[in-house]
Amino acid sequence: MKNKFLLLGIALAALTACKTASTLQLAQVQPQKNISINNELKNDEEFVKVIEPYKQKLDKEMNQKISHTSVDLTKQGDNSNLGNLLADYTFEGADAWTKKNLNKNVDAALINIGGIRTTIGKGDILLKSVFEVMPFENEVIIVKMKGSDLQGLFDYYAKTQVNNPVSHLYIETNNGQLTQSLINGKPVNSDQDYYIATSDYLALGGDNMKFFSKGESISTGIRLRDLFIEYFKKTSEVVPNTDVRLNFTGKK
Repeated sequence: MKNKFLLLGIALAALTACKTASTLQLAQVQPQKNISINNELKNDEEFVKVIEPYKQKLDKEMNQKISHTSVDLTKQGDNSNLGNLLADYTFEGADAWTKKNLNKNVDAALINIGGIRTTIGKGDILLKSVFEVMPFENEVIIVKMKGSDLQGLFDYYAKTQVNNPVSHLYIETNNGQLTQSLINGKPVNSDQDYYIATSDYLALGGDNMKFFSKGESISTGIRLRDLFIEYFKKTSEVVPNTDVRLNFTGKK
């Protein structure tokens, strides 16, 4: 309310200072020197003092150990160990939510490799490591799809041959042609309803995954990063699955 009166007062003062509309003149604008933001720019000491306690608290929290790995967790390759791990975490977390809230099982999970922003080196896994891997606020979405509509998912992989991580899916291609597609080790039943866990970004057609538009998107309210943190904390020693899920023979 105070801001409203302040703005009104400024407006009235400006109007009364002008005799007529024709006498309005633009104020002279004086050019100012640009300030380059670089290492030579000094810190505001008072500001630094104010934020220092909060910075120390944040650093302490972010540097806490939440798990451990004896191998480097990377995103390279069609079946990267970090990609497989995070796809499995997505599946497990989404499946638990779906059992509780929908009385259904999740059939598979799919995330995008581009959403995994970095790797995790062997040793202690810190909280900040997960924030670096997943800096986005993406939500876990369950997409209910008819088996007949899942052909679009398999065709997408056959066409792009991109290493977007999957869980409980097996996709095999030969020179860009789909040769085998399985969910939980079984062929797709075209008449069955399937529940696929993914991110809100992909469910909305991100990375050109338009096939999800044929399904019904169900919001879980769970952030992917929070889910990953929860599952890292549950596992004192991370041992990622290295099984083959994407088998692109003759990939160019």
